[in-house]
Amino acid sequence: MKNKIILTFLLIFTTLTAAFAQDTTLRTVPNNAFKQGEKLTFEINYGFITAGTAEMIISPNLVTINARPVYDITFTVNSSSAFGSVYKVNDFYKCYLDQQGLFPWRFEQHIKEGNYTRDFEALFDQVYGKVKTYTGEKDPKKFEGEFDIPKYVHDGISAFYYARTLDYSGMKNNDVIHLQNFYNDKTFPLDIKYLGKETVEVSAGEFRCIKVQPFFIEGGLFKSEGDITVWLTDDDRKMPVKVSSKIIIGSVDVDLTDYSGLAGPLKSKQ
Repeated sequence: MKNKIILTFLLIFTTLTAAFAQDTTLRTVPNNAFKQGEKLTFEINYGFITAGTAEMIISPNLVTINARPVYDITFTVNSSSAFGSVYKVNDFYKCYLDQQGLFPWRFEQHIKEGNYTRDFEALFDQVYGKVKTYTGEKDPKKFEGEFDIPKYVHDGISAFYYARTLDYSGMKNNDVIHLQNFYNDKTFPLDIKYLGKETVEVSAGEFRCIKVQPFFIEGGLFKSEGDITVWLTDDDRKMPVKVSSKIIIGSVDVDLTDYSGLAGPLKSKQ
């Protein structure tokens, strides 16, 4: 009788342990595209006017969140002194991206554009499918709510880096990759359309590129819903070389001017 009770207890314990392990198992995504220490610098042009600069930086040091190694990524956009006298921009984004699974644990957005300001923060629980959001610049920030999210949902920055690890080699023009993006209080579809290959020349050099078009409904890094095109190097790095976004009058072009700390050589550079 005693052995039967012990056996039953062990069976229940094993079943519960297996169930917990299954629920908390997170994916691993192969990544040869980027690593900690990568720094990309861009010039933002509106016609012949240099409107500002942008930087995408992965900190040289990993941080730890939920006992997992995490990339600390910042994205900044600043208007030039000449353009800033007309319309000043000072945007700062931060993303804590899981090193193994390439999904976000935390996202911050601090926007200062003209008279408009916005401070938003999202804390993701990718194990239990929840996200808590906050607004406000200083602590204590205003708690906006807790929302359900699908597993491995992205923010605007994590989606950009995850897209660099995808394999586009077998894709045909107009093929679409489906992702999901959380912003504010909802999860939105985020589709990436493949548009073929082109050679692009910018200040940082001439590169063979693949051309994609992301369709953000909300929360993208650039304010556009389908009129934005991104050129990524056609190699394992898939480094962003150029971004072009149509606006009401003309377009804004974001060109790569400098890069360092890459995960490996750039085979696409001419």
